Amino acid sequence: MKTLRDMISEYQNELATGDLMPERAATILKEISALYGNVLDEVRKRQMEYNRVLKDVYDEEPKANRAKLKAEITPEFEAYLKARDTDKLTLEMIRALKYFLRAKEQEYREAS
Repeated sequence: MKTLRDMISEYQNELATGDLMPERAATILKEISALYGNVLDEVRKRQMEYNRVLKDVYDEEPKANRAKLKAEITPEFEAYLKARDTDKLTLEMIRALKYFLRAKEQEYREAS
């Protein structure tokens, strides 16, 4: 089963080829926009998991800076970072596709 990150990466690879038709760009934009809600849910879930770990470490470690460092080397923090990065990537891809489609629309208007 593909992860959310895998699905977003596939779209990213397709966009990276550079030879994208406007119809395909519109389809990708629609699909990525639909996935974006799932990305946000994943970020929220991973952040809550990390926050629980951070709280546990704070309870054990008297010094806050050491507790934070210990919490940031856990798998939960790594998962949170991946989810956050997927959020940023997805948002930037949405913006780039919108820009691409506006530019193509302008080209068609000028050509007519």
